[in-house]
Amino acid sequence: MNPKREVAALQEELVRLRRDFHMYPELGFEEIRTGDKVAAYLEENGLEVSRLAKTGVIGLLKGEKPGKTLLLRADMDALPIQEQNELSYKSVHEEKMHACGHDGHVAMLLVAAKILSAYKERLAGNIKFVFQPNEEDAGAYLMIEEGAMENPSVDAVAGAHLWSNLCTGTVDICAGSVMAASHYFFLTIKGKGGHAGYVDQAVDPIMISANVIQAVQSMQTRELDALSPVSIVFTRVNAGFNTTIVPEVLEMQGSIRFLFGDGSNIKENFERIISNLCSAYRAEYDLSYKVGNEILINDPEMTVMARQAAVEILGDENNVKAGLRSMGGEDFSDFSRLVPGVFYFIGSGNQEKKTNYSLHHPCFNLDEDALPIGTEMHIRVALKFFGLDGY
Repeated sequence: MNPKREVAALQEELVRLRRDFHMYPELGFEEIRTGDKVAAYLEENGLEVSRLAKTGVIGLLKGEKPGKTLLLRADMDALPIQEQNELSYKSVHEEKMHACGHDGHVAMLLVAAKILSAYKERLAGNIKFVFQPNEEDAGAYLMIEEGAMENPSVDAVAGAHLWSNLCTGTVDICAGSVMAASHYFFLTIKGKGGHAGYVDQAVDPIMISANVIQAVQSMQTRELDALSPVSIVFTRVNAGFNTTIVPEVLEMQGSIRFLFGDGSNIKENFERIISNLCSAYRAEYDLSYKVGNEILINDPEMTVMARQAAVEILGDENNVKAGLRSMGGEDFSDFSRLVPGVFYFIGSGNQEKKTNYSLHHPCFNLDEDALPIGTEMHIRVALKFFGLDGY
């Protein structure tokens, strides 16, 4: 048993898979071609395949002996971005691009499934290889609703993200909160329309919105613990259609992100400011929320296991970091809230190869030297979970 050698033997296939997925990106819940290729690959390697959550795929590897079940997950969806890279495998679809590494995630998990399928006779338990749609707008919940965590019941979960802000050849894994909860707000301020020349007879929701934005920024710096990161960002403001008319209604949207707690105190303070300002300026409001992701929290024991795997892969504990905490969201948290889980970040940034653009950038690309590292991480974490790393 030599995972590094086994991955190296399949490196060309790993790169070929990644480039194929990159060339044919599909948006959330539209991953038809991607899902079909994933399902066919898993079936070719002897896994039981099921389809759920519209375009999601699960490959089940059943061990020869009964035992626990580990779920390994990859996300499949692309983004509505026009790619600006000039590559032989550049996206063929206008305004669609794998700009977040999901093409690499799918390829890594597929090759890991192929290699781990050879351990079936030694495996006491099961491995579920979950290929999830629509991570960018939350698709994990639907897979869970449709039974991804059942039959057989899942005991632990693991997942990875290729990360361009980390250098290739490094892995970052730390216990506790690693990615923020993201709750999206939808605010309507209801004023009183009127003539711009007689604004005293109107209630201007635009002016009120400006006060709300400034007051909320003050709330972040004056009312919330500076050691518990919170980010409240207004991303859309829409009102009016004419230069002489004071609009009656203004709509605002944005996100509230936090790394600790349940966010209830943040929302209470947020609405208090909105309510008081609207009352002061004789306006009314409607406020609602949509949960994008909850906080992603790494289990301590699973984290230790994953860090051990990373040291074995990289050969130097100095290349295994523990400092990455992100205000970005990740719906892998829906899985890891139910059972112990670990999420690890695989460095893919290389300035010489121009793979250090940030996630969601139209020039984002992967250093494909990171793909074997991520693949081997999945394999070694699984082997450790089932006590097979000593073979």
